[in-house]
Amino acid sequence: MGRDPGRDLQLRAATAEDREWIHELRHEVYARELGQHAPHPSGQLRDGLDGANVYLVAARGATRIGFVSLTPPWLGRYALDKYLTREELPLLDEGGVFEVRILTVEPRWRGSGAASLLMYAALRWSAARGGRRLVAMGRTDLLDMYLATGLRTVGRTVRSGALTFEVLTGGVAELTRAATERHRAGLERLRSAVDWRLDVPFAPRADGCEHGGASFTAIGTDFRTLERRHQVVAADVLDAWFPPAPGVRAVLAEDPGWLARTSPPAGAEGLLAEIAAARALPVRSLVAGAGSSDLIYRAFGRWLTPESRVLLTDPGYGEYAHVTERVIGCRVDRLRLRREDGWRIDPDRLAAAVRPGRYDLVVLINPNNPTGRHAPAAELRRVIAAAPSGTRWWIDEAYLGYVGQGESLAGFAATDPRVVVCTSLSKMYALSGLRAAYLVAEPDTAGRLRRWTPPWPAGLPAQLAAVAALRDPAYYTARWQRTHTLRRELATALAGLDETVRVESCATAGEPARVKDSATVGEPARVKDSATVGERVTVEESVANFLTVTLPPGGPSAARLVHECRRHDVYLRDLSPLSPEYEGRTVRIAVRDTAENARIAAAFGAALDALRAAPPVPVLPGVPT
Repeated sequence: MGRDPGRDLQLRAATAEDREWIHELRHEVYARELGQHAPHPSGQLRDGLDGANVYLVAARGATRIGFVSLTPPWLGRYALDKYLTREELPLLDEGGVFEVRILTVEPRWRGSGAASLLMYAALRWSAARGGRRLVAMGRTDLLDMYLATGLRTVGRTVRSGALTFEVLTGGVAELTRAATERHRAGLERLRSAVDWRLDVPFAPRADGCEHGGASFTAIGTDFRTLERRHQVVAADVLDAWFPPAPGVRAVLAEDPGWLARTSPPAGAEGLLAEIAAARALPVRSLVAGAGSSDLIYRAFGRWLTPESRVLLTDPGYGEYAHVTERVIGCRVDRLRLRREDGWRIDPDRLAAAVRPGRYDLVVLINPNNPTGRHAPAAELRRVIAAAPSGTRWWIDEAYLGYVGQGESLAGFAATDPRVVVCTSLSKMYALSGLRAAYLVAEPDTAGRLRRWTPPWPAGLPAQLAAVAALRDPAYYTARWQRTHTLRRELATALAGLDETVRVESCATAGEPARVKDSATVGEPARVKDSATVGERVTVEESVANFLTVTLPPGGPSAARLVHECRRHDVYLRDLSPLSPEYEGRTVRIAVRDTAENARIAAAFGAALDALRAAPPVPVLPGVPT
C-alpha cells in the first residue's frame, strides 16, 4: 500500500469546493508539469465528462492530497472514446465497465501511499455500484504501479500530448481479491486508521457475495440480544411477514425435545412424497435440499467447470453470479434487463442470445428477484423449445406462489432433460429459519443429483414443517393474497410522503408496468419534461413480496438512504452491488405487516428529509450496505 499516509487521512466524495481545487491541480500537473495539455488562461483544466463523472478525494484535515475520477457505465461514454473506437476497444461495450481516470496526487504527497488508497477507494466505489470491470489509461512511466494492483494491459497504446498511456483493465472481483490477499495486514490496520467517508464499506464481505439480512447484525449474530428483534424492522431480506400455518406451528411445538435429538429420514422420503402429491409430479423427478442455495451449489458444482459458459439476467439474484464467476470460475455473460422496458425479459432477445448454442447453462429467476417482474410461462416454453439441445436451463421459481402454480415450468422440467426448476419453500411458506427447498428435473438428471446428495438433506424440524405447510394450501393462498394488498398499501404510503414520489405498478403477471401518479393512483401519469424528471423518486411494485425505490440522479445514493433508515432501526436492501443497471440509486423493501410497513414509511420519509437537508454523512467502515 506504500508508506503510511497517516492516521488522519480522509477519503470522501468530492464537494463543489473540491472540484475547483481538482480543476486547478489537473491544470498544474497535466498542463504545466507533464505537458499532456496546453496551458489555459483560467489556470483550470476541465473536459466534457466533468459534472457527470465522480471524483473521490484524499485529504488530511483541510489539506487536500489527491483525487481520482470515475466514469460509470450509465453515462454511455468514456474518456477513452476520444482515442479509440469501440471496434478497437470492444470491452467498453461490456456491461458494468467503470473507467478510472486521472489519478493525481499533490507533489509533496507522492510516495505517501495516498495514490494506492485512492485506487482502492475507486475499486470499492465501483464494486458497490455493481461494477464488473475497471478500465484505465496508465502512464507508461508509472506502469509498474498499475500492474502491481492486478490491472493488465490490453495491447492498446494511447498518445496524448507529451504522454504515452497503456490501456489497462481488470475484473472488479479479481482486483478486490488481489487487494485483500496481498495487503490483508495493511488493510486491517488502515481500516481503523483512515477516516473513510465513502458510502461503501471499507472492506468486502469475507465470502465476496452480497447477501441481504444485515438486519441480523442489529439483532445480534451471537444470539445474546434476541429481544432486539422486536425493535428491528427486517425489510432487507425477503422473509415472510406472516407466521407459518397453524399445523406447522403445532408440529414444531408438540415435542421440541424429540425434534432436536432425532435424526430425520435420510432421504427426506416423506417430504418428497408430499411435494409430488401437492404438485402432481413424479417423485423420481425431485431432489430435496436445505434451501435453494444448497441445491444451487450442489448442482452447479457437478455440471459446470471454468470452461463452461453461462448466461445470467442482469439484474438477478446475486448468488448465481457468485457461484458461477467466483466459486467455479465460469465464463459468464449477461442478458441486460432495462429499466425503460419495465425490467421485462424480452423473449426475442433471449432467444437470439441462446440461438448460437454457446451456453452450457442459462439461469432465469421467475418472478425475478430483485426486479420483481414475471415472464409468462408460455413465452419461456417457446424460447426453451427452440433453443439448442446442448443448453441446460435453470429456472428459479422461489416466488412463483405470488403469481400462481399454473405459471410453473415444473411439469415441463420433469420431462425435458434440458430444464431444471428450483423452488424454495422457505420464503413462500414462512420457513426461512428451517431451510427447505426442492428441484424438479427429468428423472435421470434428478437421479444423478440425488447420488451426490448427502443423507439428511434437511433436518427433522424442516421436513416436518414443510410437509405440514404443503397440507394447508388455503392458509398460504390467503396470506399471499394479503401480501399483494400490503404491498400496494406500502407503495401508497411511500408515495404519500412527498409530491416528488411516483409509483409504477406491476399488478398483473406478464403485463408491462403502468406508471401511476401519486395524486391520481390508477391513471397514467403525465410524462414530465427532461428538466424535472430527474427530481422524481420512483416506487416500483413487483408481483412478489417486495417493491423497489429509486432515487433521482444526482441525489443521495441508495447506500446513504439505507444508512439513514437504520438510525430508525429500519433495514432496507441496497441493490447497487447487484447490478450497474441500478446506478447506485435503488433499494428493495420487503413487505411487512401493517404496523411495520408504517414504520418503514415513517423512516423512509425521515431519511429523505434528513438527506435533503444535511451534507453527506459517512457510512461507517465495515457496516454492510
